[in-house]
Amino acid sequence: MAISLAGYTLRPRWWALLLALGFAAATVSLGNWQSGRALEKQALADRSREGERSAALRLGPEPVSAVPLAQRRLVARGEFVPERTVLLDYKIHRGRLGYYVVTPLRIEGSAMHVLVNRGWVAAGARREDLPEVRTPMGTLSIEGVAQLRAERALDAGGGTPSGRVWQNLSFDAYRAWSGLQIQPLLIEQRSVADDGLARDWPEPDFGIDKHRSYAMQWYLMAAFSILLFIVLSVRRDRPAAP
Repeated sequence: MAISLAGYTLRPRWWALLLALGFAAATVSLGNWQSGRALEKQALADRSREGERSAALRLGPEPVSAVPLAQRRLVARGEFVPERTVLLDYKIHRGRLGYYVVTPLRIEGSAMHVLVNRGWVAAGARREDLPEVRTPMGTLSIEGVAQLRAERALDAGGGTPSGRVWQNLSFDAYRAWSGLQIQPLLIEQRSVADDGLARDWPEPDFGIDKHRSYAMQWYLMAAFSILLFIVLSVRRDRPAAP
């Protein structure tokens, strides 16, 4: 098959055509997958904003399913257990190194607890100088947003840490270390408390732009493969002999 136009002829080789079409189809499929992931993440971000604007749900002592509560506003009433506080290391706030302070709240009238990320505190001048954290005592109500995502505050790191400073925190590791019964979520505290901790939380990053960028790269690769096939298949016609 040959197509001539304005002194040029397209003479595609079938094997090259099939290769170009196969590569283009594969990269378009990958681009569509990334576009779908971007739409899923956008829907998750929309649900997150809606959940944070909705009325707070009361978290009781009954074990809950965590996924339906993700990014929902929760309120829990009980007492902090300060001796089971852990500090999540290497947390940056406004360019300064520090810790997230995570303290279990014993839910009123029960042995059930929920972990509360109470906020950020600056690290000392030396690593061994741990910050003193004031913990409100007595029965109080804590309001915040339910967090399940590892990169915000929790990470499913292996092993059981020791001491108060942890690099990562998983629910299973914390249960093993503390011996406490805890709900399978963490409350990112939004209610005001006189404890000196910073609670201007960063907006969650759902990676929407990353997926869109990857999708565009795959689509461009598909277009480039077709363009390259055309360029390599075109030949300039030789002028007819006089």
